[in-house]
Order: sequence, then C-alpha cells, then structure tokens
Amino acid sequence: MSRKTDPSEHLASRALAALLRDILASGRKPLDTPDMTDAVAVHDLRKALKRWRALLRLIAPVVGQEADALRLEARDVARLMATARDGRAALEAFADLGEDLPTLSPRSRATIAERLALIGASAEAATLTPALKEQVSATLARAALVVERWPTTSFGSTDATKQLTATYRRVRAAVPEDWSTADPETLHGFRQRVVEHRYQMELVEALWPKLIRLWISEAQRLRDRLGAHQDLVVLQRLTEPHQPLAPWRSRLTPLIAARQAAHVATAKRLTGRLFAEKPKGFRQRLAALWKHHGEDRI
Repeated sequence: MSRKTDPSEHLASRALAALLRDILASGRKPLDTPDMTDAVAVHDLRKALKRWRALLRLIAPVVGQEADALRLEARDVARLMATARDGRAALEAFADLGEDLPTLSPRSRATIAERLALIGASAEAATLTPALKEQVSATLARAALVVERWPTTSFGSTDATKQLTATYRRVRAAVPEDWSTADPETLHGFRQRVVEHRYQMELVEALWPKLIRLWISEAQRLRDRLGAHQDLVVLQRLTEPHQPLAPWRSRLTPLIAARQAAHVATAKRLTGRLFAEKPKGFRQRLAALWKHHGEDRI
C-alpha cells in the first residue's frame, strides 16, 4: 500500500514558491519604474532585500549553502543604501518629536527640517546611482535563476514549522533583559530578529489569514517602534559637535530622550504580548494550523 501524502507538505512548498516570486518581483519594481522618487525607490529596495534575507535564512537548511551566500550578498547590497536611509530616518525622527516643541522656535524648527531634508535628498541621490541599480539588478537576476533550480518542493510543513520556531526562539533570546537600561545596539539587534520573524510569518498567512495578519501587523508595530527609536539615535548623532544640528543639541537632546523612552515602553508591551508563548507552544500551534488547513483541502 502506498504511503498517503500529507497535504500540508505540498501547501508549504507552494506557499514558499509564491513568496519567493513575490519578493523578487517587488525588488524589480523600483528598478523598472523610472518615475519613482529616490526616497521611495530606496525604501522599496531595502524592504525587498530584508524580506529576501529573512526567507533565505528560513530555507537555508533545506537548499544549502547557496542560500547563505545569497543572503550575505543581499546584506552587502543593502548596506550600500544605509547612508541614504539615515538621512531620511533623521527627518522622520524630527517629525516624530511632534509639532509642539516649546524649546524650539518656529524658525528653528523650519531650519532644522530644511537641513535634514537636504541631507536626506543628497544622500539618496548620491546612493541610488546607475551603478548601484545595475548591481541590484544583477543580484536579483542571479537570485531568480537560482530559485528556479532550488528543490523547493522538498520544503514541507515540517521544515517550515521547525525553521519558524528557530527564528521565534532567536527573537525571544534577543529580548532585552532590562528594557530601562537597554542600549541602542541591543535594541537594534532585537529589531533585526523581529524583522526576520515578521517577514517569515508571511509564509503561513494562508493557514489562518485573520490571525496571522493580525500577528504580522503587531510584529510590524513592534518593528516600527524599535525603528523609530533607532531613527532618534541617528537624529541625536547629528547634534554632536561639528554636525549639522550641533547648535540645537541642548534643546533637542531631552526631547529625543523622552520620545525614545516612550517607544521603548510601547515596544516592551508589544513584546510581552507577541512572544509570551514558549517556543514549544509556538511550534505546536503552527503544526496544528498546518494539519487542519491540510485536512480542509482533502
């Protein structure tokens, strides 16, 4: 008698193939849209590369060292755009401080915003050069060719559950022991793990769309709070001696610190909700979702 195939195994491989295609297509869009602004193009490219790297880490144990090599290549390309992002991050961080800034006059606020906008625009224009676009295009082209020959059909629900749980465990391990004293480097490292988890969870969205979309949304909220904290670190750096915002250092520093504390407090609450479950419970939940979703389609 032939062994009955678990339908969930095929569901996982199909979901993986669809997600890989979607990520590569999203990476090509900024390159194929000539009227897209540099700011939007940089944002979309960085997002596509983060999704790509997260999924490569997920499937590396199945497809082999080639996935690790592509992930490192994508990381290096993303780093070339980091400076452009920093300029935009500082502008967003200043806006995050709010409109009511009693320690700054309207003229000072306008001057700071203008300086930050110029820094961001110059960095984006200098970064997103034709040479870099060509490099990104070549990276995506190689990735597309490699994906076509990867044994994605062998990536089943068991593999997906195992690897998603491994990422979940890494996120929990990166949670700051003491949020009140966590330094920017610790929070940034935690955010990197949250980003991986957030994008990898797209793989299981179809299992229970309402629940998983809510989960992804909450993970994105956590990521945004941690990202806003990091943006404020960038803004604070621009107030250091000989930097563009040095004249306003004494007035900006307490505002930045207060806003960072608010982001950390919210991040702590979100983390407590999202990652309260132990890895074993998380794994069992995923396994059950795969099983019952597969049964629905028998």
